[in-house]
Amino acid sequence: MQVAGLRVQYLEAGAGAGTPLLVLHRSTGNPGWLPFHEELSGGGRTVVPDLPGYGQSERPDWAREPRDLAILLHRALDHIGLDRVSVVGLGFGGWVAAEMAVLQQQRFERLVLVGAPGIRPDEGEILDQMMMAFEVYVRACFADQSAFDAEFGEQPDAATRELWDFSREMTARLTWKPYMWDWRLPYLLPEVRTPALLVWGGEDGVVPRSVGRQYRDALPEARLEVVEGAGHMVEVERPPELAALVRAFVA
Repeated sequence: MQVAGLRVQYLEAGAGAGTPLLVLHRSTGNPGWLPFHEELSGGGRTVVPDLPGYGQSERPDWAREPRDLAILLHRALDHIGLDRVSVVGLGFGGWVAAEMAVLQQQRFERLVLVGAPGIRPDEGEILDQMMMAFEVYVRACFADQSAFDAEFGEQPDAATRELWDFSREMTARLTWKPYMWDWRLPYLLPEVRTPALLVWGGEDGVVPRSVGRQYRDALPEARLEVVEGAGHMVEVERPPELAALVRAFVA
């Protein structure tokens, strides 16, 4: 689709009378249609866009913060006629989802944030992907290194590395200073009355669980679930378990 003069790519599958699901990917980019997406689409229409500036979506050179992507994604939903959705934000995509809810909460029936940054941790700190080799960062997103190897191989291929590099450049534009959080968001979240589910991996070494507690305390109708034994990329390490949590919440 075309949004504000930009090409935005999206994948979708599933059908049914229920509220569609919008799934927003991580700062590592959208690797394609994942088993997690397939699990979700079995319950109804599931839409997975490449965020503007990531993957096959064109880059908005003017974008400087996640809220700019939130504005563009609301326009994208207008273009494809989705007036009412539930949204699942994974990692950085969760921050974008929270910004979307702040801007236009009436569009969302349910809000699911999985290991989302966006709030300054009151305990610990968010792991800085800009300060290390990116494969090291992605490995840190997994509690079980064999799960990383199963997903990416012991040596990720050239296409995967290119996706990571392209994604990190856009992420730096949007989240550099301060890194991965915004001063304004905690003050705006209490106005969001959308029921929210916060999901954290029990061994998330990227975004401290304290951020999940801060989201829970800021959002009036929120609960926090912990997937024990999972790292930051819960949707890759535990796709059936995460999908079941999401489906039960949005049903």
